[in-house]
Amino acid sequence: MKRGLVLIVILAVITVIIFQLKHVGDNTKSMVFSIETPNLLNKDSLTIKSRINAPKGYKRVSYSKGSFQEYLRNYELKMFGTKIINYDGSEYYWQRGHIGILDVPVPVNGLQQCADALIRIRSEYLWNTNRKDQIGFNFTSGDYCSWIKYADGFRPKINGNEVMFHKSASKNHSKENFYKYLNLIYMYSGTLSLYNELPEIEYAEDLKIGDMLIRGGSPGHIVMICDEVINNEGKKLYLLFQGNTPAQSVHLVKNLEDSNISPWYELKKNAVIPVSNYTFMSSKFVQFK
Repeated sequence: MKRGLVLIVILAVITVIIFQLKHVGDNTKSMVFSIETPNLLNKDSLTIKSRINAPKGYKRVSYSKGSFQEYLRNYELKMFGTKIINYDGSEYYWQRGHIGILDVPVPVNGLQQCADALIRIRSEYLWNTNRKDQIGFNFTSGDYCSWIKYADGFRPKINGNEVMFHKSASKNHSKENFYKYLNLIYMYSGTLSLYNELPEIEYAEDLKIGDMLIRGGSPGHIVMICDEVINNEGKKLYLLFQGNTPAQSVHLVKNLEDSNISPWYELKKNAVIPVSNYTFMSSKFVQFK
């Protein structure tokens, strides 16, 4: 009887200790995830560049007006504190990993996932700068699908891994048809096709705005560099944004590993890089052609 009583007491003490440790751990996580660097944030600003200041000792890398790099760093943001919303209108369960929401519509069809969101942003830049003939992406099968061919009425006929294009629609170069084209790309392209299609960046010091960190596969993931700063020693830091699965608001991510520079990141080749709710391993840096 005494032995049983002693065991009950021991189990009760262990339970209390575990509860307290878990409670401390939860509080610690909460504190870490809520850490922001107020001196780096301008909460009233509505572009990436104006929302996030350069860390002390750093300055923004210059790019030419009209470049993809300037387009991205001046991308419009929604009001500070806006939540990540899924394609179906529900709130995403994880709201602690972002510092801003990009003003990118999320189609209710659920197709615009992580790779697709970056494909859209790249394609809209090419559209807006009258480089529509450069809009095109590989399907996962490796077959190239261009906007110009689609606009001229060519559609893919897909049989397993075999893809054949046939002229089966009227010419239509409208913006509305452009988004129908993107929906097709979203269906048959993704992180795996981009991983195989896009040229790899060999050295991390060559990274620039518009380059991406990618892990191809199912599931894979991809994030894009949207701003870049440098100090007198040549050390660079970067801002990142991402779409996600399920399709949801495109968002500027915090750096949950280093609150001293968050939301800026130091990026190194072959490093383990946690980004919001995903950790990149066995990944590489790539760029659009």
